[in-house]
Amino acid sequence: MSKPVSSGRIAIYPGTFDPVTNGHVDVARRAAELFDKVIVCVAVNSLKAPLFTGAERVEMISESVKGIENIEVDQFNGLLVDYAKKRNARAIVRGLRAVSDFEYEFQMALTNRKLRADIDTIFLMPHEKYTYLNSTIVREIARFGGDVGEFVPPHVKQELLKKFRT
Repeated sequence: MSKPVSSGRIAIYPGTFDPVTNGHVDVARRAAELFDKVIVCVAVNSLKAPLFTGAERVEMISESVKGIENIEVDQFNGLLVDYAKKRNARAIVRGLRAVSDFEYEFQMALTNRKLRADIDTIFLMPHEKYTYLNSTIVREIARFGGDVGEFVPPHVKQELLKKFRT
């Protein structure tokens, strides 16, 4: 169910998405039901060495959310709140899988609020069948030849297979 895109309620859903998982897609889809526009944004983090390039991650996410009209996919480098302000976003969407995520996410939300008080952080929990799932686990399963078909969209599974064949 898509809402018409307007200049209304815009949210940013940031992450490294290396790779995008079914849990990420679930959060993005539900955010799209709450906001007029959701920008799923690949963060370029100089402290991480991702398996996939930024462009590859943008492409995989785009394919994963195809058909959800009010989702846009982009990438950014720098402060998230600056990017959000530039895109006229009023909210940052973050997924919380478990209590262990909360402390870090809470700290980031408070820091972002200090930097830009006009941008709120909204926490969404993925469907319970995805609460244990993260990109690191998916990469490790794929690296050792395990089947990640239940954890990622089919095209992402194929991209993982390609990466680990080489």
